[in-house]
Amino acid sequence: MTEVERKNQLLYTQQHLANERTYLAWIRTAIAIVGIGSLSSSLHFLIGDTGRMISNVLALIVGSGAAVLGILIIIFATYNFTKNKRQIETGVFYMASFPVLTSSIFLIVISLVAVLYFVVEWMLLV
Repeated sequence: MTEVERKNQLLYTQQHLANERTYLAWIRTAIAIVGIGSLSSSLHFLIGDTGRMISNVLALIVGSGAAVLGILIIIFATYNFTKNKRQIETGVFYMASFPVLTSSIFLIVISLVAVLYFVVEWMLLV
């Protein structure tokens, strides 16, 4: 690496560090989503009455859906990190909205299934 290239990289240190912080925030989010999904599914089978098939299926959908969403977020975050790194180095930046929209839609679907699970459980208790 020449002296000019090294100085050029020092100019963009803040952008590279911000890119890394964003990546780590996405990874923390993925870990939290997977953890909450597995916890909710585990609690259903440890505490709940597992004799109802619809409740079991909904609990499995929430748990496995959260795991899939976590994996997708990690893939998107890694892709965005490398893409943003290249863009910082070349001085060109294009905002990517696909990972954010996909994660949001998937999280909404998982949340709706969780709400459906609670409604079914409540109706079966009454």
